[in-house]
Order: sequence, then structure tokens, then C-alpha cells
Amino acid sequence: MAAASSMSSVFGAVPGRVNGLADVPGIAVGHAPARDDAGKPVSSGVTVVACPSGAVGAVDVRGGGPGTRETDLLKPSNSMQSVHAVALCGGSAFGLDAAGGVMAGLEERGIGFPVFGDAVPDGPIVPIVPAAVIFDLPVGSPAARPGADCGREALTAALGALDELPGVSGPALNGCVGAGRAATAGALKGGFGQASAVLPTGETVAVGLVANPVGSVVDPSTGWPWGLAAELGSDGVGEFERYWGGLPDPDDGGLEALLARGLGGTKLPPGTTGTSPMNTVIGVVATDAPVTKAQAERLAMAAHDGLARAVRPSHLPMDGDSFFALSTGGGGETGVGVPGEELALFATVAADCAERAVVHAVLAASSMYEVPSWTELME
Repeated sequence: MAAASSMSSVFGAVPGRVNGLADVPGIAVGHAPARDDAGKPVSSGVTVVACPSGAVGAVDVRGGGPGTRETDLLKPSNSMQSVHAVALCGGSAFGLDAAGGVMAGLEERGIGFPVFGDAVPDGPIVPIVPAAVIFDLPVGSPAARPGADCGREALTAALGALDELPGVSGPALNGCVGAGRAATAGALKGGFGQASAVLPTGETVAVGLVANPVGSVVDPSTGWPWGLAAELGSDGVGEFERYWGGLPDPDDGGLEALLARGLGGTKLPPGTTGTSPMNTVIGVVATDAPVTKAQAERLAMAAHDGLARAVRPSHLPMDGDSFFALSTGGGGETGVGVPGEELALFATVAADCAERAVVHAVLAASSMYEVPSWTELME
């Protein structure tokens, strides 16, 4: 197994309590599957990252084929500062409908931007819910598209998790959940993955993402995930140890099977120049550091650096790679932000968390919808 990253000794960062987005105060995650008319879970789904007390929001889109909502609102030059949730959705462009359900669920709970301000406390509110989708329709049932009900269900799960945080135990939920149900990572089954880093100064940075790229998440010369070397640990235990009890060795025929599925472990068919429509990595980087909107954008940009280390190649014309950034640290209220040296540190940690989150998504994934997981294929 790969050795722990040198970042642990350079910056003193360790994984948070759950090693996920919930390590950031004010942030919670909820998942829901798309359902058929009888209420049975089917392929695709939604993951909601909720911040009901509000968070500074930003975004950076690098892929050539994005499917997004409310991204213009998050530009530092635009006035809106507070975001109440981010919806990560399956279902291609159809999945953007799920964000409407998230908005409706927040409005019912009195969470949103007051249109007329404090002068009219009972006036209308508008929850701010940016969203992005992955392109997963060819996996499972193309008709299994998450809609408003799915978004509302994922929000309810997220807010319930936020209520339960003081007693939470165990690692963050990763794998084929929420928007990761029908995700495919290169030639393998993808999914949802999370990772966090707590710095000696007390600030936390975390990333949650849906791994569904064209590019390969494993080194085609070894079969091991690219991001293994970014591993963090505490008390001498690496974060990927939880998967390692029965993981196979790629040298035992698994690498050959991987390369037979896609060019260099990607979604591109071997020996052709064809392309696949089933692409895109979307995610959220969150922190309790008091960054401004412009500084949050830098964190979203940095998360793409980690993606480029864990997925090769990344940000292709057929990908819609997009990262949102959320800060619950109050930087939007003060407008001061953090010094440049601190921002550089947080950006470095954000990139590392994104790299590690991809590994968690891949190792936690299960074979579904006739797409083998890394573990199954390597066996």
C-alpha cells in the first residue's frame, strides 16, 4: 500500500473525525436515490450539501461539457454572498430539476434569502441552491432521472444528519450513493467520495465529489489508484486502511482486465477514437476558514488541481468538471478574508482533499449496473 503523504509532516494536517464534509461546522451531506413510480430505488440519484445557516459560495468550472445552475450568481463580481445548499445530481441535464425540490424544502423550513430584508420579516424568501449534474443516463435505466422529490429527500437526509452531528461516529459515507449511484470512473464503477484535513491551527478543509470522469482513476502501468500517495493518517493509521483487509493485487490479472475495458483505463474504447457521453466530476470544497467570496473561488480552483492528479486525463471536452466552494467562517460578513499565506495553505489542502476523495470514491464503490468496481475487476 502507498505510504502516507509527506503533507502530513509538512503542514501537520490530519483527517477530521469523519474524514468528510461533515467535519466542517455548519455543513451536512444527504443522499437520495432516484425512484420509480412504485418508490423503488433505481439508478442515478442526488447528493445535497446543506449549509442552512448560510455559507459564502463560489464555483470554478473547468470541463468542456458542464451542466449547471446558478453558477453566474457565484462570481465574485456579483452581489449574492450566501448559499444555502448545493445539489450534486445525476440524470444529465434532466437532473437539474432536483434543485427545485431542494429549494422547496428549504423554503418550507424558512431558510433562504429574504427578498425584502428585515423590514418585512414575513415576506418571501428565496433559497440559493446552485447545482451541477453528471452525465450518467446510459448506466442503468435512462429514464431513472432524479427530480424534485429526489432533491427534497436528499435535503431531508442532510438536515437530519446536521441535527445528529454531535453524536456522529464512524467514517463518512462513500461509494455508490446519491449522485454517485450510476457514476463510472474511467473504465470502472465510480461513486461519491469525501476527505477532510484539520490543520494545527484548527481550520478544516473538506471535499466531497462525484467521480464520473472520462479519464482513468488508476495508473495503467500498475492498476493502483493514482491518488494513493496523498493518503493522510493519524496515530500511525492511514485513511485507506479501512478498505484494505481484502483488497486484491492488480498484478494478478486485474490490470489486464482493466486495460481491456478502456484505453489506458479510461472510458475511451481500446483501439478507437470514439468518445463516451457518461462523464463529469462535480463536487464541493468546504471550509470554516473565514474566506471571502473571491478567496473561496481560489479554493474551488485548487480542488481541480487535486482532480488532475487523481484523474488522468481530466477536464476534457467531454467532461463537465465543476467544483463549488463553501465557507461557513463568516468571511462574507467581514469582507476581510484571510492573509495570502493562509489562503495558499488552504488551497494546497483543498487540492489534496480532492485527490484523496477520488480514491475513497473508487475504493468504496460496488459493482452496479454491469459496471465492475475496482475491487471486483482486480480480483
